[in-house]
Amino acid sequence: MSCASVWTPRYALGRSSSPGPGGGGRRRSSVCSRAASDEGGGAAGGSSGDGAPRLVLHDSLDTAGVATVHARAAREGFAAQVGRLTRVAAASSIAIGRGPDLARAALCIAAEDDSLVSHSSVPLPVDSFIARLDGLSTGFCGGGNFPPIGAPAEVFFDHLDRYLYGYKGFRRANGVSDVRALYLHTVLTCRSGSALMLSLIYSEILKTVRMYGLLDFDPEIFFPHDLNSLPRGYDKHKSKLGDEAHIMTSKSLLVEILKTLKGTFWPFQSNQSSSLFLNAVAANHYGPGSSGGNQARSHGNISAIEMAAAKAAQHRLMRGVWTNVRFGDMRRALAACERLILLNHDPHELRDYAALLYHCGYYEDCLEYLIAYQTAMAGNKFPSNLLEILEEEAVNTLRARVSLILAEDGWSNLRPAASYWTKNSEPW
Repeated sequence: MSCASVWTPRYALGRSSSPGPGGGGRRRSSVCSRAASDEGGGAAGGSSGDGAPRLVLHDSLDTAGVATVHARAAREGFAAQVGRLTRVAAASSIAIGRGPDLARAALCIAAEDDSLVSHSSVPLPVDSFIARLDGLSTGFCGGGNFPPIGAPAEVFFDHLDRYLYGYKGFRRANGVSDVRALYLHTVLTCRSGSALMLSLIYSEILKTVRMYGLLDFDPEIFFPHDLNSLPRGYDKHKSKLGDEAHIMTSKSLLVEILKTLKGTFWPFQSNQSSSLFLNAVAANHYGPGSSGGNQARSHGNISAIEMAAAKAAQHRLMRGVWTNVRFGDMRRALAACERLILLNHDPHELRDYAALLYHCGYYEDCLEYLIAYQTAMAGNKFPSNLLEILEEEAVNTLRARVSLILAEDGWSNLRPAASYWTKNSEPW
């Protein structure tokens, strides 16, 4: 699995000066500018040039009177690490530990999401959790846990596996049933996490061992794609055919963390067989429940169970009750999309972000991102499978709908002064 290939945006959109919902000024997010300045020449992510659309989340929350100081600080910390993700570092295995501080980047993701949900007056103590992770790593190098010097790679990794999964008691958990498994700080606290978080911890221990000069071979980490296996190390020189698909690079790790968070907190999940984007667009027409080959079915054909689930989900979202991830979390879904855009991973992230902006009432920003997506995809081959065709049709439909809304005379004056967020009570 390698997501190290770099996507370079090919669009250049001017900034709009008109206000979004709630009348807030459309100043660009400081995170975009910070990521662009940190990136430097040849970096693999974080480019948001002066002509790129703005990132909306923090500004919209500010407009609604929600404090975003800690969330912005965490985003800037993440953007700083993205700025260190050069092309070489992006394609390097996490076992090498080259480029960005992946643990700090993961903790900045957790810190921002924690701030968005809790609004605590105290930020998540990132440095304290970094120290805890360092203690876990140095604990392996001492206290009788480290194998004899010069031991074969198999013996070394046997000791490491027993230390991490035996003595320290780390185990794999399902992030769908427990979102704590998706955040590094809670994994370090509860010692239960997703394969992504366990791989990150495994790589941090290897980085410490390498820093002490105690490795005399090239390590690699086998990332499992099943639901139960644990990440384990092996000697890179003894790799077998097919192992490449199980190597996690620095960029692919960050991408997978964010895509998992995005999928977990996506507010429109009534049909798991369809794409997230199609579910969001289907909600524009018929409400949750329409997707895939049933895009054109009438609202009356939706089953009673689907209708009940849709009403329950909408009721919970309007009240801001987001304790059950099945019903989504608009704030954390938007945050994950914005961080994926900073990573310049895939132009489809622009499209998905636009779908969420539509539901938040930010139609001008939505249109800008749809244009940016179609510009970035210009010249690509025509979609071949049914899902891609449905997605492209949905993009055109959504763009036409937004254009009609914006073309309506006085549409912004008819909208309530309060933004999307003021309709929802706080998520606690």
